[in-house]
Amino acid sequence: MTFSDPIFFVPQCFERVWGGRKLADVFNKPVADPEVPTGESWEVVDRPEAVSVVDGGDYAGQTLHQLWSGQREEVFGAGLPESEHFPLLIKILDAADKLSIQVHPPAAIAGDMGGEPKTESWILAGIDPEAALYVGFSKETTREQFAEAIENGTVTDVVHELRPQKGDFIHLPSGRLHAIGAGCLIFEIQQNSDTTYRVYDWDRKGLDGKPRELHIDESLQCIDFDDVEPSLGKAEGERLVGCEYYTIDRWELAAGAERDLEVGERFAIVAVVEGSVQCGGRDAGVGTFFIAPVGCAPLVAGENGASVLVTRIP
Repeated sequence: MTFSDPIFFVPQCFERVWGGRKLADVFNKPVADPEVPTGESWEVVDRPEAVSVVDGGDYAGQTLHQLWSGQREEVFGAGLPESEHFPLLIKILDAADKLSIQVHPPAAIAGDMGGEPKTESWILAGIDPEAALYVGFSKETTREQFAEAIENGTVTDVVHELRPQKGDFIHLPSGRLHAIGAGCLIFEIQQNSDTTYRVYDWDRKGLDGKPRELHIDESLQCIDFDDVEPSLGKAEGERLVGCEYYTIDRWELAAGAERDLEVGERFAIVAVVEGSVQCGGRDAGVGTFFIAPVGCAPLVAGENGASVLVTRIP
């Protein structure tokens, strides 16, 4: 049997005021300057401002956008969305400091606001002791009460705080108020969107030494005020997340184990969270992402086994 080869991409790293050094130290990502706070590695992306480039193999040098536009059915399968761009964006986030408390617009109003809807999911690949996530509200809070909290600087009094552990995950539909706390290393799987409305930024300065822009009016239009005390995700077997935009499964593979990716008709995206795998003759260590195209070879776990995330478009 002849298999299609997995498609690897060159990661793209971005400086962020809240970033650290773990992208280079833990995952060996191509950080331009180790002294600069690097917060994000975009692993699979097809946007006007950034697009993934294939690293090696038959498609070397081509972009994800070129594959999606010109060879969609051959590479990705049939019956996929007719979107101009690849519909998902996948990142690793290194939060050495807290991210802003923020919200992404729901689909029903995003277009009218000049933005893009964004539902996302976080998987904790690493976490420092006492690190937190801030998600939803800690108590019933009306729009008027929250606007007052923004005005008087008491936003953190009404935001719900979670204390996750490594391996935990949470799903964040658009409209959910959220922030990542300092000390979190996160694999983020999301809709292809980069629209964020900041509510509160911990009174810090941006990289230019000035306070970062807040988006109070936009945020108040987007926030789900019924989202009180949300919890971390609970897996159902291997399934972590199942929503209309994507599914995420976590596979735990014993040393040397082989598993079919089941991509006879539709592609998948593989992310190595722990250990290593081999696919189509290529090795993939921790922090590596690749697309398994239609007809791709099975995964084979390395000598220490592997924990992988498998993302699909339903």
